Amino acid sequence: MFSHWIDRPFWGLLKRLPSQCVVCRAWPAQPVCDACVARFAPPTSRCATCALQVPDGVSRCGECTRAPPPLDACLAACTYAWPWPECIAEFKFRGDAGRAAPLATLLRSAPWVEPALDSADIVLPMPLAPVRLRERGFNQAHEIARRLAPRKTDATLLLRTRETPAQSGLTRAERLRNLRGAFALEPLRAAAVRDRRVVLVDDVMTSGASLFAAAQVLRAAGASHVTAIVLARTEAPG
Repeated sequence: MFSHWIDRPFWGLLKRLPSQCVVCRAWPAQPVCDACVARFAPPTSRCATCALQVPDGVSRCGECTRAPPPLDACLAACTYAWPWPECIAEFKFRGDAGRAAPLATLLRSAPWVEPALDSADIVLPMPLAPVRLRERGFNQAHEIARRLAPRKTDATLLLRTRETPAQSGLTRAERLRNLRGAFALEPLRAAAVRDRRVVLVDDVMTSGASLFAAAQVLRAAGASHVTAIVLARTEAPG
């Protein structure tokens, strides 16, 4: 498909083609226009390893300071707040896979995402369990990842081995225990991440437990550096 061979000069051309902003419906505009990015996804001080919002000058949240996660970096384009939940829901739950392109554009606009993608050896979308994938028809993380880095994205290396019970109401430590054994590398290709820089891609990050569990699998297989990039990060519960 077209998106599998697009290179960076071509990406620049696509960004200049007329489009409609998925948020404000401005025409002509980029898929997510500059005004909406500036208004609804401004650069925000975030924890370096879980992307939670933190005060200016603070590099890590208290939880990551007490119990550092297995990520070298975690980047988020926006906070999971209006208008992004509706945009993501249209994409994720209502079968509108075409929204992957504008949402990938939004993600690319976040500070440090381009350098993370450029330095990555492998880009891995967070996998869905087979039952969930059949229900939804596509993996939203894969749709975003292959538009971010088509030549580096591998959707068959990181596997979801089982579905897990609901995570709501659990602490981060409890969520991690709940996810133990939920991810694995394809057995015949596990060595592919050894001494490599890996980027994990997901749409929404809540507690981070799923990304942390996947990162632990990559660490155990010898990955030298693991960065997570997510479209939206929820706020800490009050």
